[in-house]
Amino acid sequence: MPVEVGQQAPAFTLPSHTGENVSLADFRGEKNVVLVFFPAAFSGICTKQFSEIGAAEARYAGEDAQVLGISVDNHNSLRAWAETLGLGDTLLLSDFHPKGAVATEYGAHFEKAGMNTRASFVIDREGIVRYAEIGENPGHWIEQEAYFSQGLPACSV
Repeated sequence: MPVEVGQQAPAFTLPSHTGENVSLADFRGEKNVVLVFFPAAFSGICTKQFSEIGAAEARYAGEDAQVLGISVDNHNSLRAWAETLGLGDTLLLSDFHPKGAVATEYGAHFEKAGMNTRASFVIDREGIVRYAEIGENPGHWIEQEAYFSQGLPACSV
């Protein structure tokens, strides 16, 4: 069952593209979290999506928000992709093994294709989901402006 607005976000710890383990709990009481599930590093739509996120890193920082991108790619692939994109503050996390376990908890794993669908959640400093959108399929585009207009302002109040 997908995670819904108003619920406590499921906890997780995953390896990042930097090689360190990152937990949702690391940001508790400190920052809002924008959790962005995506199908595959280096794919066209994902590259466009994360290029836009990278360009808005200062805006996320201004909202005390940490962007965490999650795919089933391994962390080495995510490191190469993050370098290609020039990401600074955005962390890319590997839900590689067991494949898609965290995405499944959030209702964001597209089992038929063996990858994540495109899904986004804004989680406040207390771990409560303030915005949730799960794409119908991996090609479904979620506009980043929704994070700011529907999720992050609610977190900042």
